[in-house]
Parts: sequence; C-alpha cells; structure tokens
Amino acid sequence: MATLRALECLVALVDEGSVTRAASLLHMSQPALSHQIAGLEKELGTPLVERMSRGVRVTAAGRVAAQEARTALAAAERAVELGRRVGAGTAGRLRIACAETMTAWLLVPVLRTWRARRPEVWLDLMEFTSADRMVEHLAAGGTDLVVGPEPTATTAHVEVLGREEMVVVSSTDHPFASQPSVSVEELIDQPFVHFDPENGMASWVDHFVASQQVAPLTPVVRTRSPRTAAHLAGAGMGVTLVPVSALTGSAPAAVRRLEPRVHRDIVAMTMTPSDALVRQFVADLRRKGVPDVDTAAVLHDAAAREDPAGR
Repeated sequence: MATLRALECLVALVDEGSVTRAASLLHMSQPALSHQIAGLEKELGTPLVERMSRGVRVTAAGRVAAQEARTALAAAERAVELGRRVGAGTAGRLRIACAETMTAWLLVPVLRTWRARRPEVWLDLMEFTSADRMVEHLAAGGTDLVVGPEPTATTAHVEVLGREEMVVVSSTDHPFASQPSVSVEELIDQPFVHFDPENGMASWVDHFVASQQVAPLTPVVRTRSPRTAAHLAGAGMGVTLVPVSALTGSAPAAVRRLEPRVHRDIVAMTMTPSDALVRQFVADLRRKGVPDVDTAAVLHDAAAREDPAGR
C-alpha cells in the first residue's frame, strides 16, 4: 500500500519538475525522495516519471497517480484537522443514553448550550427505562455516555453527579394530601401503582420496601414509565413512589416526601473517560448540578394547575 509520504513525493515532483526542487520543498534528501518514487513505481508496476538531463518528465501513469494522490492527501489533511477539532471538543459526534426522566429534568439545559456553542458536534440521545439496559448498551459500544441512576453492576468509569429525592404521589383528594410526609409503613395497605420489571424502578421499590422490613406492596397496575405512574396516581388509581425527575410536566397530584427522606445517586458512566467530548459534557453536567427540586414547590405547582384561580 502506497504511503502518504510517497504520494506527497510524487505530487511535489510533478509540481516542481525537478528532484532537487521537490526534495528541497519537502525538506528531505534527493536520494530519499528518489527512493520513495522508486518504491511507488515498483508497487504500480510502471514508471511514473522519465529522468532527463534537466529534470523529469511525468508519464501518463504519473499524471493519473498524482491527480488521485492530491485527493488522498487532501482527505488526510481533513482527517487530521477534524481529529484536532474533535480532540478540542468543537466537532464530532456524542452518543448519550439517559434514563427517560432525566432528559427534561437534567439534560435539556446542557444540550441546549452545546447546540448553541458547538454547532458542529452531533448529539444523539437515546432514552431508557432501565439503568442495567443502558450499561449493556454502553458495554456493547452502542453509546458513549450514560446518565441515570446507578445500575446493579458495571465495569465502566462512574462519576456521581448528585442525588435526587424519591417522593410519594397520590391524588389531591387522597388522605396523603393532608399530611406533611408519608412513612413507608403507610404505603403497605394502599393500592400501589407499580413498575414493569423492565423498568429499574420495579426492583428499586421492592428492595427499598424489603430493606424497611415491612410487608410487600399491593400492585393494582404496572407501567414502564415513572411519569405515567405519577399520572395514574394523580388520577386516583393508587399511590406510587417516583423520583422527582418524573414529575416534570406531570398532571395535578399530591406530592409528599417520604419520612425519613430517601434519595438515590445520579451518575454518569462511560467506557472512554479520556474522550474529549465525553469529558467536557460530564464537566458541564457537574457544573450545572442535579436540580434541587423542593417538594413543597412541586405540590404548589400541581395544585395551581388543578385550580389556576387558587380557590
């Protein structure tokens, strides 16, 4: 396979018409340049230039090879330039997988900033309902960065971005609505809007309840989406436990803290922590920070949507 250096020598020789001038242009010795041309001729099986007493004359094969060599050299130059820009975080493609509740709650402000400041960076976003599925996708090379709750296990590089609170959601006419908070024990006898096993929240809720040494919950319906669970609970289907990130744009509902309060870590995971785009995106997430959502404000907002006049 012809090297870029050999192609560069051919182009210089064609342009200059002289081994002496071509070698000087490329800052190499005349024998070294002649060696490159000879190797290229051997690979092609035909002469590329005719040596004359006053310079060289390019053959038909030499002209065709030089024309294609210019294209190859220009492509190589573009590749190097693009590599530099990607390394500087100003170009390239970043594939992000996130928990579905994280998009509007955490990622949108950073995505918006990147779109404005890095227009040549392509952003691909995939949403999942399971942290374990996201990690599998990461390990298989399907994404560059994962943002969401901690998975069951991973060999990826993990950075904790912050914590989000888990809250109880019910309808506004449920007895929970008149309480300042809800204990785990109070959930036991309630119809519970649970989660499909494909959603990581299903195992989280079951493990959490088991860790409190109380009886299992009583599911009345299961869903893959925490947002849908909040809607169903607000509509009176039962009560549910969701992360506060699931309340973005939710329907009117009573939102109450657990007593004692419960949080989960939000992490960024990658197999390539040295990648410039990954590193800079995670840094921007850390600078922004996990939203500090006040549950009382969420409840007030839900009530306001239910009764805009405040009656």
